[in-house]
Amino acid sequence: MPASVILGTQWGDEGKGKITDIYSETADMVVRYQGGNNAGHTIVVDGERFALSLIPSGVLYPTVTPVIGNGTVIDPAVLLGEMEELIERGIDPSRLKVSGNAHVIMPYHKKLDAVLERFLGQQQIGTTKKGIGPAYQDKYSRFGIRVQDLFDPKIFREKLSINLKDKNRQLQKVYNQLPLDFEEIYDDYLRYADLMQEFVADTSLLIWQAIRDEKNVLFEGAQGTLLDIDHGTYPFVTSSNPTAGGAATGSGIGPRDIDHIIGVAKAYISRVGSGPFPTELHDEIGDRMIEIGGEFGTVTGRRRRCGWLDGVALKYAVRVNGLTEIALTKLDVLSHFDTLRIGIAYDSLGERYEELPRQQRVLYNCAPVYENHEGWSTDVTEIRDFDDLPKAAQRYVERIEEIAGVPVTSVGVGPARDATLKRSA
Repeated sequence: MPASVILGTQWGDEGKGKITDIYSETADMVVRYQGGNNAGHTIVVDGERFALSLIPSGVLYPTVTPVIGNGTVIDPAVLLGEMEELIERGIDPSRLKVSGNAHVIMPYHKKLDAVLERFLGQQQIGTTKKGIGPAYQDKYSRFGIRVQDLFDPKIFREKLSINLKDKNRQLQKVYNQLPLDFEEIYDDYLRYADLMQEFVADTSLLIWQAIRDEKNVLFEGAQGTLLDIDHGTYPFVTSSNPTAGGAATGSGIGPRDIDHIIGVAKAYISRVGSGPFPTELHDEIGDRMIEIGGEFGTVTGRRRRCGWLDGVALKYAVRVNGLTEIALTKLDVLSHFDTLRIGIAYDSLGERYEELPRQQRVLYNCAPVYENHEGWSTDVTEIRDFDDLPKAAQRYVERIEEIAGVPVTSVGVGPARDATLKRSA
């Protein structure tokens, strides 16, 4: 610190919520800079499980200011519902600050998201149908509705009227769907505005002031590097930039304000939805990873696809994010396998690749080149010092460090806060 980014190095679901939660203990501000409620962070505190989809993980600490930056898209109903659930569980979310420049997910975004996926059939992307993509599409088409627009009924009415006419035409004439009602949406979102107003602020200024005051600011990414709209496995990606560059644009600060970039990597790898996955396992080992690791989406409950750690993809994440260190998670899941594998290269169409191919056709035809590692077949969930891990487990972590070219500074051996072993950089 004082300004650090925590992001995923894979296809999401790496355990970023837990790592952010740990770092939040010494943070003054935690900023969510992209995505929407299509992402989920699961945190276990004293045996109690919290699943957050929009509010930053730092909300669980009473001294942290959680911030939702301008790069996010916000479903007001989800945000308010998440706040209400936290209150019911004894957590005070009143410190939350929301950017007035963040764009709003509207009912027509969710409707279009769902019908378009059905329309695509076998070519569908595998979205969560939360309206994230269509909301970003409107943002970049300059037809989006921002949080600040909700507080001016006249501007909101004008923007909603124009947008809804266009969206209803699409829904009726292209997808054979019933139109959405203007007045119902208008009234609902004015009500949301009343409930949200006290939390809306110039978050870019707040973050800048915190950094200038040498406060510890943590930027929290959603999804993962390989789902980045520019740098991921397009088109099977999200609609924003989870990579480190997105932290600056999605929060309104300059890149020179960021000191550390921590990449979270699972000790194996998973993805949800469609798209290429070179080290995916279609056998009993993959099924066991899913079962032992509890590999089901926090938001959707969808079964994740699992495979061996992909060193090629990890090197790529280090490069495009400028990682300074890695937080490794779920090492305990690998305790159940006698032999472990790490993908160190790909063979595709007669060529060998040690860096991630940028052509989709090549990536789809990649066969991983593996190196084998000895397993340890020992429960490690109660170990609290890295040096107490089985030697085979230590060597596995050290090999990941060699492949990545940056230090692995923490190793997760379970879901609890204290089940994270610190290592010196």
